[in-house]
Amino acid sequence: MFPFFFCFFFGHEGHSVLVSAWIFGLGFPQFPWIVCVVWLSYWFPTSAWTSPVILACIQVSEVWFSSSSILKQAPFHPSCQRMPPGDSGCRGAAQYPVVSQNLVTDNVSVVEGEMAIISCRVKNNDDSVIQLLNPNRQTIYFRDMRPLKDARFQLVNFSDNELRVSLSNVSLSDEGRYVCQLYTDPPQEAYADITVLIPPGNPIIEAKDELLSEGNETEMTCTAMSSKPAATIRWMKGDKELPGKPKVELTYDKMYTVTSRLTFTVNKEDDGVPVVCIVDHPAVKDFQAQKYLEVQYKPEVKIVVEFPQGLTREGENLELTCQAKGKPQPQRINWVKVDDDVPSHAVITGGDLYIENLNKSYNGTYRCVASNSVGEAYDDYILYVYDAPTTTPKPTTATTTTTTITTIISYPEANQDSRAGEGAPRTVDHAVIGGVVAVVVFAMLCLLIVLGRYFARHKGTYFTHEAKGADDAADADTAIINAEGGHTNSDEKKEYYI
Repeated sequence: MFPFFFCFFFGHEGHSVLVSAWIFGLGFPQFPWIVCVVWLSYWFPTSAWTSPVILACIQVSEVWFSSSSILKQAPFHPSCQRMPPGDSGCRGAAQYPVVSQNLVTDNVSVVEGEMAIISCRVKNNDDSVIQLLNPNRQTIYFRDMRPLKDARFQLVNFSDNELRVSLSNVSLSDEGRYVCQLYTDPPQEAYADITVLIPPGNPIIEAKDELLSEGNETEMTCTAMSSKPAATIRWMKGDKELPGKPKVELTYDKMYTVTSRLTFTVNKEDDGVPVVCIVDHPAVKDFQAQKYLEVQYKPEVKIVVEFPQGLTREGENLELTCQAKGKPQPQRINWVKVDDDVPSHAVITGGDLYIENLNKSYNGTYRCVASNSVGEAYDDYILYVYDAPTTTPKPTTATTTTTTITTIISYPEANQDSRAGEGAPRTVDHAVIGGVVAVVVFAMLCLLIVLGRYFARHKGTYFTHEAKGADDAADADTAIINAEGGHTNSDEKKEYYI
């Protein structure tokens, strides 16, 4: 406090107050400049140029003090950060600032063009002065005053425990280490690193081949230019993530350009599927570009039976349709018969094959062949012609059951199909035949038993009239008399025997 009282008592008029305020605000004396100011204010109290000279001395002293603090605070010098005190790069460093937990700040990441907030906070302040310096060691704010003529810096809050400053429209030149300084003995400092994020430009996706063929390998690249820091690129094909090979390049303006290369094999299911290049960067979200695949593939062929719906029998008609799709769409569809010629009277119209009045000579494999610029494919139909159904006369009542059973046995192929692999008649299950025969035998036995019982119940009885009078007699004697009397009419006797 000695310089303060010295200037107050030995100064003259208002100059002493000005000098005293300057020394008190500075926090500690810089002796050569104090002597200069006091001497001028004392010996030239009324001179017209005294006040401007005093103000000039104050400004020069501040510049000198700032530059001297740079020399004293060796850790801020790049060479002093890498060398021990007293080394050639740090000579003249007499005092080192203390990095204390009492003074704290935070690192800041901000997108270029947006606003950054720098906060210097003091946990336990003893009325020491807080100031904020930029990476070039220039004072941005001293207490709540801004010596630096940069209107982008604005005071957000100032108190005994905090100095908060905003920096608008941040550019890449603003990036660096900012210093929060607390004037104690020794001075305390904290550092806030401002990192400027620069988002990449729109991602550019390119394909080696615009038109692909099934089974071929293709290559795609995605580029994210001029970003800081370097971006990360991911690949998605449909809902599946694919690995790419990234390459990072540092450009002349200290920006990063990232290129990712993707190689994969395509198939027909990939036609119309989007391939998406996703760029991940702290400054942007959901940044992506996509490209749809166009894949050519050979035809897919299928034969459909239009008529008949059941078995193919002699005398009936056959109609087949060949369905073929591919990319490009098949232009040629041909019908052929494997190991033989198509019947001469068969009608072929595009993908349709029509044959009238089938007979067993038409049996064989019919093939539909479709082709395009990628390749060809086919599908087969095996024709097996069955006998025409025979007409059975209407059976009599006595043989209805037997005839019906015989009809079922005569057509064992009723449930067979004439598609490929099912052309030959299937063998009738012997167990079914045995069961049917057993039922017939059982029915016949039951019929014989019923007829036997019927004839047994209706068998005839032998009748005579010899004892006819005995039925009406009151006692045995009368019966004998009546019976004897009955013999007189012997010519009327009749016998019935059945």
